[in-house]
Amino acid sequence: MTSTPLPTRRPTRADAARNYDLLVSAAREAFAEHGTDTSLEEIARRAGVGIGTLYRRFPNRTALLEAVYIDEIQSVCNRAYNFHEELAPFDALAAWLRSFVGYSISKKSLAGELTVALGKDSEFFTACKVNVREAGDLLLDAAKADGSVRQELQLMDILRLVGGITMGREMEPDQANRLLDIVLAGLRP
Repeated sequence: MTSTPLPTRRPTRADAARNYDLLVSAAREAFAEHGTDTSLEEIARRAGVGIGTLYRRFPNRTALLEAVYIDEIQSVCNRAYNFHEELAPFDALAAWLRSFVGYSISKKSLAGELTVALGKDSEFFTACKVNVREAGDLLLDAAKADGSVRQELQLMDILRLVGGITMGREMEPDQANRLLDIVLAGLRP
């Protein structure tokens, strides 16, 4: 799917991989409901595993946050590849940017806490950004090739515009989508 591997520590043994997936899923849900300061005991309980299992897989909160973030970034990248195969170039780019805005609105605290823990220029974030850029460039290049977007566009400019929609104060999804419609109109030749 992506050409640059994301920094994951997912185990290969079937039972360990199952527990890993259960913990990441439980953490994603708990963080969405209660924020990233949800207790690790609560996450282990939701996953149906003991706290020892959680700590064997994730020695600290940051490791668990990283796993959830990577899972989400992989999902963002996978959507780009799926949209590329299923939709016309501009529609694929627009659908991906819509999913990116939705992701950004829901994951602000997760990214913020990881930035504090790891630093915005960490290898972790660098690898994630490379994967997002590769996925986005695929869509942008296809849209440029068929003439449905302006040729001078660069992905990082578009992502900064889209990121600006979700930065700062809380944004209602309807307002975020209206602002994204304005950005999308500006991408057209």
